Amino acid sequence: MALTFSRRGLMAGTSALGVSLATARVVSAAPPASPVTPALIEAAKKEGKVVYYTSIDLPLAEKIAKAFEAKYPGISVRVERTGAERVFQRIGQEYTSRIYAVDVVNSSDAAHFIAWKRDDILAPYVTEDVAKFYPAEHQDPDGLFASFRVGLSVVGYNTNLVKAEEAPKSFADLLDPKWTGKLVKAHPGYSGNVMSATFQLTRDIGWEYLEKLAKQKIMQVQSSTDPPKKLALGERAVMVDGNEYNALQLKEDGKPVEIVYPAEGTPMAVGPNAIFKNAPNPNAARLLQSFMFTPECQQLVIDVGALRSMHPQTKEHAGRRLFKDIKTMKDDPAGVEKNAEQIRMRYSKIFGV
Repeated sequence: MALTFSRRGLMAGTSALGVSLATARVVSAAPPASPVTPALIEAAKKEGKVVYYTSIDLPLAEKIAKAFEAKYPGISVRVERTGAERVFQRIGQEYTSRIYAVDVVNSSDAAHFIAWKRDDILAPYVTEDVAKFYPAEHQDPDGLFASFRVGLSVVGYNTNLVKAEEAPKSFADLLDPKWTGKLVKAHPGYSGNVMSATFQLTRDIGWEYLEKLAKQKIMQVQSSTDPPKKLALGERAVMVDGNEYNALQLKEDGKPVEIVYPAEGTPMAVGPNAIFKNAPNPNAARLLQSFMFTPECQQLVIDVGALRSMHPQTKEHAGRRLFKDIKTMKDDPAGVEKNAEQIRMRYSKIFGV
């Protein structure tokens, strides 16, 4: 089997996760939900370990790993954390070399799962929580993955440098000359979150917006974790994009950071989880996948990671805007998959980076 690991070549889909991802090659109908049985736990303990590649922040990944290890003594979790694009590239390189090291994967770029599904390297597995509680649009129709977390790409400002009444309320406001030389922005070539956000912005507002924005003498950084940090340090007054979760954590730690949910809509990025067919520890992989969609783990996603969860039995964190009250742009992983290379090239040309 030839493994292409290309982000291109797929037809565009609709915006919902389950529907748009159906544009990838259908493997089979989704299997029935798989309960966590004593036999599965015993088999997982015999394997003794599970390897998790992820782009979530390391403190959250380690907290989840420790919670899993406490629940299932005798099974250790090896966390391999890096950016979404690097996760995708690493797995591509390993599989091309027939190195099968990863058991479970998470990425903030759902388009990665389209490529993996197309190359038929994911294992179908539907957890009980996913089957019972998750909306259809947040499940792959063939049972290969589901939405582990939802991240938002927000605008923000430093409260020591910008008064609330003068802060931008929309993407359009960022074009005001008063923000020239005061903006920071992440790059879609490095961040899955920002790749999704850039696709949604150019789809809904147009490339003309970014062409105008590029004239604002922007500080260009790589990861979507960087703009909130630049705000907190006072290196820039306003961020064009950045992870909501980093901004929330900084704000709740007392840093001078405030979040803006733009009037046009806030870009969102769904981050699924999946198991690989060639997982070296298949039983431990299934057990970890089941655990990660439980209310216990999903609450960690909210409380520790400051991310959003699709599990209805979780509770929103006090003091944060409710997810249902935020106007969001529509995520379209298939659209990102089809247009990623064009986005990367055109963005680099416009911003000169």
